[in-house]
Amino acid sequence: MCRSIKMLHNFAPPATDDEIRASALQFVRKLSGFSRPSKANEAAFDRAVDDVTRTARELLGALVTNAPPRDRHDEAAKARARSEARFGSSGRRSASNAAKGREPRR
Repeated sequence: MCRSIKMLHNFAPPATDDEIRASALQFVRKLSGFSRPSKANEAAFDRAVDDVTRTARELLGALVTNAPPRDRHDEAAKARARSEARFGSSGRRSASNAAKGREPRR
């Protein structure tokens, strides 16, 4: 679940409101243990996501660094290379999934 939370500081272009909210949603999901809250918990869950989004936006606006901004495309390419080195080519099926006729996850 937390793998969806990405570092958002010091990128060019800066993180969007949608990216900040998506990270806040994943954080609240992890804390609460709910991927989707019940109706009884929905208001508290939504309020928490709004609060975390606001706080994250304030944090990102207040952070300073001397490092040059990172390029999103370069960082994404590095992440894909790390993933491929760790898990192998994304187009390959594992032996057990191939035997069961399953396609690889994407």
